[in-house]
Amino acid sequence: MNARRILLDVFDVALRAVDGRASVDRVLREMQLPAPVEVFAVGKAASSMARGAHGALGAAVERMLVITKDGHTDPALHEISGVTQLESAHPVPDLRSFRNGAELEERVRSLGEHIFPLFLISGGSSSLVEALRDGVSLEDVQALNQQGLSSGWDIARLNLARARLSRIKGGGIARLLRERRALALFISDVPGDDPDVIGSGLLGHDAGIADGIERRVIANIESAVEAVKHGARTHGLELEVIPTRFEGDAGVVATELLARLRACDRDGVVWGGESTVTLPERHGRGGRNTHLALSFARQLRAGDPWMLLAAGTDGTDGPTSDAGAIVDSGTVERATIAGCDIERAWHEFDSGVALEASEDLVHTGPTGTNVGDLLIAIKQSATSLRGQPMPRMQ
Repeated sequence: MNARRILLDVFDVALRAVDGRASVDRVLREMQLPAPVEVFAVGKAASSMARGAHGALGAAVERMLVITKDGHTDPALHEISGVTQLESAHPVPDLRSFRNGAELEERVRSLGEHIFPLFLISGGSSSLVEALRDGVSLEDVQALNQQGLSSGWDIARLNLARARLSRIKGGGIARLLRERRALALFISDVPGDDPDVIGSGLLGHDAGIADGIERRVIANIESAVEAVKHGARTHGLELEVIPTRFEGDAGVVATELLARLRACDRDGVVWGGESTVTLPERHGRGGRNTHLALSFARQLRAGDPWMLLAAGTDGTDGPTSDAGAIVDSGTVERATIAGCDIERAWHEFDSGVALEASEDLVHTGPTGTNVGDLLIAIKQSATSLRGQPMPRMQ
């Protein structure tokens, strides 16, 4: 198996380790929830997490409200009685976000006293549901999101800013529930795995009340990193795990990663986190992972043995349908031969076009999870770099 196939294999191992359906099913089978249960699932992994709840709880589930990103619904849920699946925009909210927010508020307010509420929250929730404070408009929220996404704000800063405009985020659902008992399970994509930041605090604490919500993070980037490490061992590879999460400018992260690799005495490195990009007013197609991958490829010297996978665990890199890319020392040459001006693409944040030209993009579709981004780099032998065909993930 060549290096590219190994990277795709261990990435798949990581995705299965933090899969929303499997993670929720496993946790709920270990708990004894009072029946009947009403499920509220919000985020990119909402449909997957809802499938896990239904598998574990079965007939104890009376109703489900599932709110997820366009194209992320699960057809199997449509066959289950009492399930409502709603789609919305990401990463910038639209009018559907307000309709979804109103539906969520109304269902929480009207919960019967005998119903136990179960909340399943994953990254992406911030734009999918919204109910605004007085005096705040849709345009205000859209402008905030656009500013944060284009200015390189990290996810924690952006989510805290979003929460200040909302009446259901930043502890808003806790206020609706008051002291009522509830369970909230989180798939975390934020540093520190803080429920007050995940989904802009949709199921976070309200400082003014002592609520009855039990909060548990059931999957995070560290879980995925550990799975990569063990998956690599099945291929006879020993990877160095970088214990701190990467963050900050994608180009700077790429430079730091390459420096670590050149000093590494193992077969490669795995690193989890989430980088940022600062976009010019006019920019091309791409996301933070493809920009990081292209930045890495530009710095490789001819014959450098490193191959890097940079991808989002949710299967989407920023506003694109790409998960990320796999690059090596031949990436720039392949893109150039295909007619792409690499320097233009890099400076204009058009990395998706460049990596499409080099045939290095990775596509997974919706993955059923969202714990942040993974960087997995492994060393190829010198002979494997010469003349070996590169299989592509379709």
